[in-house]
Amino acid sequence: MTNIKSLFATRLYHAPLSAHGAIDPGELENSCLVIADDDEAGQQWCEDQGYPGYTSYASLSDLPWRFPIFKDLVAVLDKHVAAFVQDLDFDLGDKTLKLEDIWINILPPGGIHTGHIHPHAVISGTTYVAMPEGASAIKFEDPRLAMMMAAPPRQKTAREELRQFVYVAPAVGDVLLWESWLRHEVPMNMAEEEERISVSFNYAWG
Repeated sequence: MTNIKSLFATRLYHAPLSAHGAIDPGELENSCLVIADDDEAGQQWCEDQGYPGYTSYASLSDLPWRFPIFKDLVAVLDKHVAAFVQDLDFDLGDKTLKLEDIWINILPPGGIHTGHIHPHAVISGTTYVAMPEGASAIKFEDPRLAMMMAAPPRQKTAREELRQFVYVAPAVGDVLLWESWLRHEVPMNMAEEEERISVSFNYAWG
């Protein structure tokens, strides 16, 4: 009897943020825009690095302390991460996963965020604040891709779990979580005028 099964699964968590607590989307969006407008160090870093739009990644490490809306957001994210950890069957011993970084991303029309991973973290993720029509989906890459060598490409109709790249188009208020070694990118924002706004974060062990 033939038995074919999937091994070494890559898990992706996708849920409405509201499943574990209410966050006012308007207040969160306004806070992101106000912070971006005031953060001269972050603006300068983006200009120096050729980063399109704005990110607070290199300039503000204490958003939950500065802004109550981010403190509330982290409390909700903690619950989502706990649910994902349970699904992943992690054995954390007497430690827990704790927030390490949280930052704002504002991607203008035409902006991209090239492929990357999040070193030194266990779980990474993003919650979506503004996704205008034409805003980029997030693109995930099969972590085995470099080892496939002579493997032929997959058919266009291949099942999602067999594809080499998977695009996920989240809605405003969604949260995505993945293991931090999973390579991902944000293709070009094709919205005509509006910015794509998200809040990303890392959780570390210990």
